[in-house]
Amino acid sequence: MSALRTGRSPSRPLYGTTVVAGIGQTPFYKRGKSPDSERKQILRAIVAACTDAGIAPHDIDGFATYSDDRQNATYLMHELGTRELRWSSMVEGGGGGGVPAAVGAAAAAILTGQAEVVVVYRSVSEREMGRFNTAIESQHATSHYTAHGICVAAQMMALRTQRMLHTLGVSRDIMEGLVLADYFHARSNPRATAYRNTLDAATYRAARWIAEPYRLYDCSRESDGAAAIIVTAAQRAQHLRQAPVYLLAIAQGNPRHGGETLDNSDDYDLAGFGSIAPRLWQQAGMSAADVDVLQVYENFSGLGIAALLEHGFCTRDNISEILRYENLIAPHGKLPTNTSGGCLAEGFIHGMEVLLEAVRQLRGESSNPVPGAEVCLVTGGPGSTYTSSALFGTAATL
Repeated sequence: MSALRTGRSPSRPLYGTTVVAGIGQTPFYKRGKSPDSERKQILRAIVAACTDAGIAPHDIDGFATYSDDRQNATYLMHELGTRELRWSSMVEGGGGGGVPAAVGAAAAAILTGQAEVVVVYRSVSEREMGRFNTAIESQHATSHYTAHGICVAAQMMALRTQRMLHTLGVSRDIMEGLVLADYFHARSNPRATAYRNTLDAATYRAARWIAEPYRLYDCSRESDGAAAIIVTAAQRAQHLRQAPVYLLAIAQGNPRHGGETLDNSDDYDLAGFGSIAPRLWQQAGMSAADVDVLQVYENFSGLGIAALLEHGFCTRDNISEILRYENLIAPHGKLPTNTSGGCLAEGFIHGMEVLLEAVRQLRGESSNPVPGAEVCLVTGGPGSTYTSSALFGTAATL
């Protein structure tokens, strides 16, 4: 354990004071193929998370979600039997950049006495909402884009990644390494849509172009499904069913010129974590060297690489050496990343899947366990109009 892991202090009010006490998830379905509505999916996931935590659904008194979620807490409370709704919040901004931030909102509610048991949730059913490229990205595809034939996320993010490859000298081989690591992990994950896959470098390189520099396997798998986590105070979690996973730090926001400014951000060639990552490390009293395993939201492979670079796991000078396939795979890679398969190979519930894998990894329940893992980084949607990152730890970090 690094000497930087110095535990809880008054200057770090989030460190170890709230926990993820339970997780729940429906199966991944091919897009548009879920037999259930979004509402039914999320209710099933929330009830499963409550069962996992050992609490009754009516104990939930707070709800937190992100990015224009359609499942309103004022409806869910009745179907769950909530005794009193005390907190409801939604992180603004497009895409899955708000996944860790929603956990931060839940923690804020608990630490300020607004709620005691908060569920963070997401549900996707493309049969109801339509394809992501119309239901979600249409809010960002303004005339600035559409006049030039750019109307989906793959095109928008391809522009950023192509800029990264050019200005930073990053090789496409590094993107390939992340993709193959994701598929390697999905191979042994029974929940993953790429379970028992046989993707290799030759197949990856021969796949059709989506938007250069992205080929098919560089892009996230649109899936139907739902996922939820239960957040509560650390003291309460001592009496619940599962070993608690502690929230250590959360940082969120956008750098100067970020947000909805038609791609005018100063770090356009990266992923939007330039000001967030330093605040995360400062808040936790840690550095990248303290992290044992990473769950990185990679809606597209290049942005996952950018997120790793901005969080300090490598530099422009050593990126080819550090972000090699061999280093990214569990159990013995130096930087095991996306141990469930991530957004590219496990499935895509708008980023909730990487959050649940962080909990499984720190509980010792992952399909690809990292021996002795105590600290896990989770990042939200890179390149989004609002991004966030969080650190989670086991009891050994306190």
